[in-house]
Order: sequence, then C-alpha cells, then structure tokens
Amino acid sequence: MNAHTADTRAITAVLDRLTTAWNRGDGSAYGAQFTADATYITYVGTLYIGAQEIGDAHQVLFDSFLKGTNLASQTRSIRFTGPDTALVITRGDTYKGKPGKLHKIQTYTLLRQPDGDWKIAAFQNTKHQAVMEAISFAFQPASKPAATHA
Repeated sequence: MNAHTADTRAITAVLDRLTTAWNRGDGSAYGAQFTADATYITYVGTLYIGAQEIGDAHQVLFDSFLKGTNLASQTRSIRFTGPDTALVITRGDTYKGKPGKLHKIQTYTLLRQPDGDWKIAAFQNTKHQAVMEAISFAFQPASKPAATHA
C-alpha cells in the first residue's frame, strides 16, 4: 500500500466536496474548502484571496450567471511535495445538462492543516486554447510536450 493512500483519499474528498458545493450553488461550502489566506485565480485572471472572499464571490456567481451549472472534474495527478503539501492537476469545466469536453486545466496546492484536514491553499484555472496550442507547436515543434496530456 502506498504511504500516501490515506492522504490521497482525503485530498480527493476535498475536491469532491468542492464539486458538491458548486453543484448545490453553495458558496459558503465552496469557500470552506480553502485556507483562510488561499489564492484563487480564475481563467479570466480574477484573483480572490481567502476562503471568505472565494466563498462570497462564488455565491454571487451561483446566484447569477452560474446558476444551475454543474462542475465536471477529472483528476490527472496528485503529487506530494512534502509530508503536508500536495499538487493536484485536474481537467474540468462547468456545464448545464450533460457534461461536455473538459476545456480547462486546474492546478491546486493543498496543505495539511494542524488538525490533520487538507485544504486548498492555491488554485489556478486555465482555459485550454487548442487552436493556439496547435499553432505554437506548428511553428515551434520542439515546444510540444513529450506525452499527450489531454
């Protein structure tokens, strides 16, 4: 058994709670998954700081143009960088109705809290620009990653 099995499960549970809170439109529960001083960068470049601000801003969004949306997410990797830190890469997107292609790539930094729980300390969301990526690789083939990470 991997030494990080229990931590991997705990981190996955944080991400599951995040998704559940989004799907319920619950900004408070969404924000509760973050540290008090967390940073949250949206794919349009908006920076929120702290669990309270993240939760409050999301509640406004859930009550307006994100109302009725769901969050789809697929964990690509969990990498432990120390006994109390982990980097998580996911593919995800929001949707109404049926989930579609996951157009965004997210990076999460999670920290084990003094009580043993894991919380998100940093989040970065980037919209995958497939056309721009293809153009870049066409002009600079050596910049293409060795493996496909789609």
